[in-house]
Amino acid sequence: MTFDTTKSNEFQTLAEMCIQQAEVRPDAVAFLSGDNRRTFLQLDLSSNQVSHGLTAAGVKSGSRVAILGKDTVAHYEILFGCAKIKAVLVDLNWRLATPEILYILNDSETEVLFVAQEFFPLVESLVSQLITIRTIVALDGSHPNWSAYEDWKTAKPATPPACEYCADDVAVQMYSSGTTGRPKGVKLANYSFFRLMQGMLAAGDPWMSLNPTDTLLLSLPQFHIGGLWWAMQGYAVGAAGVIVDTFVAWQALQLIERHKVTKAVLVPSMIQLMLAEPSCSQTDFSSFKGLVYGGSPISPPLLRKAMDTFACEFFQIYGLTETGNMAVCLRPADHCPAGSPRMKAAGRPLPGVEVKIVDGQGRTLPAMRNGEICIKSPSNMLGYWKNDSATGQTLDGGWVRTGDVGYMDGDGYVYVCDRIKDMIIYAGENLFPAEIEAVLSEHEAVAEVAVIGIPDEMWGEVVKAFVVPRQGGVIKQRELIDFARSRIEDFKVPKSITFVDALPRNPSGKVLKRVLRAPFWQDQDRQVS
Repeated sequence: MTFDTTKSNEFQTLAEMCIQQAEVRPDAVAFLSGDNRRTFLQLDLSSNQVSHGLTAAGVKSGSRVAILGKDTVAHYEILFGCAKIKAVLVDLNWRLATPEILYILNDSETEVLFVAQEFFPLVESLVSQLITIRTIVALDGSHPNWSAYEDWKTAKPATPPACEYCADDVAVQMYSSGTTGRPKGVKLANYSFFRLMQGMLAAGDPWMSLNPTDTLLLSLPQFHIGGLWWAMQGYAVGAAGVIVDTFVAWQALQLIERHKVTKAVLVPSMIQLMLAEPSCSQTDFSSFKGLVYGGSPISPPLLRKAMDTFACEFFQIYGLTETGNMAVCLRPADHCPAGSPRMKAAGRPLPGVEVKIVDGQGRTLPAMRNGEICIKSPSNMLGYWKNDSATGQTLDGGWVRTGDVGYMDGDGYVYVCDRIKDMIIYAGENLFPAEIEAVLSEHEAVAEVAVIGIPDEMWGEVVKAFVVPRQGGVIKQRELIDFARSRIEDFKVPKSITFVDALPRNPSGKVLKRVLRAPFWQDQDRQVS
């Protein structure tokens, strides 16, 4: 199969991208991991070997293949190896508890599992309960019963497999983190990684001008849509990606300086950890040109400090796994160090993306009215794996119902207020914890905060906050309540505050508000008042 090598921005599938980039820039570095450098040609040839190995193991088009391990170059060899025979990759969140990993492996009907040595004991404990897995391959180290990855791979030819590819084919299956209930397998097609950016370029919007001279920090794991999407955007333009197997702030700072990283995607907690490192003030950020952040709200003081320190362009993005990652973006022009009302927005829909706000009956609401945010993106998921009911509840006529509450202003900027399920109803008023959390986070002694509603006989629900004090910070409940009262309406101010050492989180880092709510609601007939 041959390609027009002048159209490197017109990829339709992951497989074709891997093949064509090997033709266009065979000797350019695709990934760096420690001292290991892998070129685009080497990735192409290695992924061919993986394809043949999977075929020999009985994997066919549509079969599921899973990885359990921290990110390495092998992850991308396996990703492209799957793509070249139209198998579907399921990259497991290695932070999950053992029962959750077992559930995903069986729910996805995984046939081949690649596992890192660190997780050998976990998989050994599950072998008797794995329903569909026929082959297990050890990514590193040696195991008496499983083939070693390098031996398994290099025993196969590097010739390209014969296959025809389609943009609508499922490429990866990512499991939602599931703060409530079982995680759902989100089916993302090849097009989810290409159509949005290609549409933006066609519209004359270069976004952050990714190009072959860039070096990207791959600090989010491949099992997260943000991590995989970012890595694939870099691959599509021929940029080098610096793989971070586990995020450690001081190591990330070293990688930025050592490899002259130009652009990165970070969540606010990563930014906070990096800025808190003593070595941050001595780190050379002169190569740094752009930073994408998102995933959770960022406090104004943290954003201001980050802008001062990194001195680069900032892009805030908003989207879901179900929307193929980015759908809305707040551009550098809207980032004002002194602060502005617009910096509270998630941004505006990107070219090719539509956003609407709907009420409980699905009717579109006018500007400035709170409702559920719905997104129609060229990157939207195909649906949930073997879950038509959940698919029908989320996909509505091409629109993804996000489950987030928000509004749009008259200029088309989208403001995310909260999750629908987290909304507090106080005397008939809808209160959104994220707004209250943002205000409390502005206090210099507050490191983290989570707000919930607790039952109240008179008001139905009242606001309660859980606060993690900043290291060395000293604050009293009354002081913080008065601080909030000076910034928001009185009925939104917490009626009580509990100071804690840490907030409960799931393996993906999301705060488990149901854990915070449980002691207050366990004796109630209803979980909302």
